[in-house]
Amino acid sequence: MSLFVENVYQGLGSIRAHASRAIITALIISIGIAALVGILTSIDAMKIAVSKTFSKMGSQSFTIRNSGGLKRYGEADKKDPISFNQAWEFQKRMDGGQATVSLQVNADFVAKASFQSIETNPNVRLLGVDDDYLKTANYALESGRTFTDNEIENAVPVAVISSEIVNKLFPDDTKIDRALNQRIRVNGKTYMVVGQLKKKGSSMGMSGGDRVVFLPITRAMRDMKISRENCIISVSVDDAIDLESSLSEAYTTMRRIRRLKPEAADDFVMLESSALAKEALENIGLVTLVGTVIAIITLFGAAISLMNIMLVSVTERTREIGLRKALGATAKQIKNQFLVEAVVICQIGGLGGIILGLIIGNLVGLALGAGFVAPWEWMLLALVVCVIVGLLAGLYPAKRAAKLDPIEALRFD
Repeated sequence: MSLFVENVYQGLGSIRAHASRAIITALIISIGIAALVGILTSIDAMKIAVSKTFSKMGSQSFTIRNSGGLKRYGEADKKDPISFNQAWEFQKRMDGGQATVSLQVNADFVAKASFQSIETNPNVRLLGVDDDYLKTANYALESGRTFTDNEIENAVPVAVISSEIVNKLFPDDTKIDRALNQRIRVNGKTYMVVGQLKKKGSSMGMSGGDRVVFLPITRAMRDMKISRENCIISVSVDDAIDLESSLSEAYTTMRRIRRLKPEAADDFVMLESSALAKEALENIGLVTLVGTVIAIITLFGAAISLMNIMLVSVTERTREIGLRKALGATAKQIKNQFLVEAVVICQIGGLGGIILGLIIGNLVGLALGAGFVAPWEWMLLALVVCVIVGLLAGLYPAKRAAKLDPIEALRFD
């Protein structure tokens, strides 16, 4: 044990004597470890953000649409569109049971809203919805109301706007209901605000849920000249035990409305929010694999750099090694000293890399709205990896130093 302590002491003394080289080597290792911890921390933040996003949607809800939602590699499973009349018929048949059904059309994803001389950026999402959409999408009113049946039936130019739009268009007014009964313009058309939404929070780093304007679905289709063949149906239930029966009823009802024969394949898709979350996490799993490979490659490059620097160190310290051997140091002691140096430098670099990786990963997490993420398992793994990298990268230089002939080493210039 005393021999090991002596090797550690000599290794630390050598690091202090060659501080500049040790710092450069530690920085190289820090970059590799920062890449590993940063990428994996970012991925953990993405997983948390996905879970938060879909928990806001509610686990007791599903949508019916004409495309398959999340697809890997950007593939879209396009099917026959769902017309407004079909969606409306579905709503009539399903309403009155344990399910709440709402209809929506995507009118614009880059709309601009304005009030007097104030205007938003062209990043406002514009949706046409019915009076039940706020419930199925987990929105809550801060003031005002949702749309009435009369406003939907007669396509009245009214709007419900989100908190971010309110703050942007009415920055100097502190009243809670400051936007109510005001007339705003969206894409050049005028609407009276009848409702303001509470802040919903960001989803995957995008505050699109708080940067939205809702119009009556009929008004949106009229003003934006939207085809009636692109409706999305949302269904939610209050109790999880009702979800399975609602799914079954919705499936049967939709096939009847679409006039599908018993042997015909479905020409629509039903997507549970929990299933979407699972698929999103599976896609993140692919990102995890790719990110881990990139981090390992980066770390491998850092290990090669460490080995090269250690070899240069052996060459520069040849006379020192010869002197130590002449004074009685064994080859094993020389080898252990260089191994200790490599491991200690790796640990110093590893600690710096962990801190840097945590900062990078949590900046990503902050952007995604995931909060602080501390992946202890990855940090412990990083420290273990540092020891392994130090041993592997330092082994060849240490053996080379141990094999030096003391007489030839003392003659080295």
